[in-house]
Amino acid sequence: MMKYFCWLLIFCVQVSNAQKLKKADKVIIANLQTHIGYLADDKLEGRRTGSSGEKLASDYISSVFSKAGLIAKGDEGGYLQAFEVNDGKAISPSTHLFINGNDLKPTADFFPLVYSPNTLLEATSALGLQESGGPWFYDLNETLETNKNNPHFDLGDAIKSKAVEVSGKGAIALFVYNSSSIDDGVKFDVKSKETLSKIPVIYITKAAKNAYLKDDAAALDLKLKVLIEEKKRTGHNVIGLIDNHVANTIILGAHYDHLGYNEDHNSLYAGTYPQIHNGADDNASGTAAILELSKLLSASKFKNNNYLFVSFSGEELGLFGSKYFTEHPCLDLTTANYMINLDMVGRLSDSSRGLSIGGYGTSPTWGELIAPNHKFFKIKFDSSGTGPSDHTSFYRKDIPVLFFFTGLHSDYHKPSDDADKINYLGELQVVKYIYALIEATDKKGKLPFRKTREVAMGSNTSFKVTLGIMPDYTFSGSGVRADGISEGKLAQRVGIKAGDVLIQLGDYKFTDLQSYMEALSKFKKGDASKVKLMRGTEELVFNIVF
Repeated sequence: MMKYFCWLLIFCVQVSNAQKLKKADKVIIANLQTHIGYLADDKLEGRRTGSSGEKLASDYISSVFSKAGLIAKGDEGGYLQAFEVNDGKAISPSTHLFINGNDLKPTADFFPLVYSPNTLLEATSALGLQESGGPWFYDLNETLETNKNNPHFDLGDAIKSKAVEVSGKGAIALFVYNSSSIDDGVKFDVKSKETLSKIPVIYITKAAKNAYLKDDAAALDLKLKVLIEEKKRTGHNVIGLIDNHVANTIILGAHYDHLGYNEDHNSLYAGTYPQIHNGADDNASGTAAILELSKLLSASKFKNNNYLFVSFSGEELGLFGSKYFTEHPCLDLTTANYMINLDMVGRLSDSSRGLSIGGYGTSPTWGELIAPNHKFFKIKFDSSGTGPSDHTSFYRKDIPVLFFFTGLHSDYHKPSDDADKINYLGELQVVKYIYALIEATDKKGKLPFRKTREVAMGSNTSFKVTLGIMPDYTFSGSGVRADGISEGKLAQRVGIKAGDVLIQLGDYKFTDLQSYMEALSKFKKGDASKVKLMRGTEELVFNIVF
């Protein structure tokens, strides 16, 4: 009964507050509900970048921009700006293996390891035959049994070492199988950026080994084709302009992509079965807010700036859309006045009314306009121009930024982030706050930019040390590309520059961000080491002390 009374009280308060609203405010709330209700509907299947749900969302955003009178500034005169997302590698359907005329099924019977070169070969051999110019076979049994109690043993490294060894003895391919009862965990790692081996390495499953490789002495007629392809998908930013025919442009952005069914493994959902992640707060809320701001600014008297609205995709994958936009802008970025980014602005707490504003230090003008004491919000400032959202891409182009955020909650990156949990009255206040801020800058001219402290990769508490680089999450090559260098940190002090591709830390080589972090975790403060990197085609080594 008490729980029912509490919900009734909250409902009555919301109704009472709604009744006090002006007609225009009620219209905005209704529109926010419509926008978020559509974008976070199950039929959009979580708006994963490059999916059919992303297309439905981008079509919706485009239609709102069009109705608001925004000029399309995407590709070929439309609202959409396409960009590629490298999804790793995939085994082509044309990959095949015949053993004595038997057509083995990819994945079920065999698969090439991801670092295998694309190959076409025919040969005759046997399991026990090891001759130069022919394929060799490698049973994992002895290696697994010998190392079953060795916590430092890495089977993947052992297989790669074996491939190097046998190719040096003239083998043209290495076929790997496991006759032991120990699970080997060998798989095709789609995200791997391993350097290609000299010969193909083919894993044959236990069922296929028992079916087609029964006799160690039997002659084997082998026909193999390996074709491993880059796996890519296409995301889309949605871009519209209010052109007041003046020199400077204010950019307002919010990402509209979310996690889909968690195909990219970035959910915090612990359940067994795939579920749609609707992302009502993250970030249908920010998208809805800029859609309403596009209407308000179209009808406003603020004519001293142009207004560019960008709905980004690929944010959840690592700022793909905003980085692509800043590298392929539809306007001269030197004319950008400032950028406002809205990410998760739909779950304002009615009790605390806490609003976080990042980027406060990126222009001295923000200190003149944004007061810590506000009649409605309790504002928390963060001076840094960087962070885990799209404003970072603009800060790195020396553009003042602001980042609006109403806080994390228990539904973050889970299927439970649904439209019925949005605080629409609270989001209305965020929209009105930003509108008033834009009004306050209307006659300020172009805001000066100021560098701030930058959030460095590796500052997480699980790391004892940091280099002070900001990684380029969109980099598809081998290693970790530095997209930015933090002021005063170790990387800057020793001479590492933005654009450098790090490939080794001490004795630890790495090919991607995950293996880089694993390498970084091996060090503690005071340790001396070396960093190996590529600067263009030049290999450089820097001595460091953490």
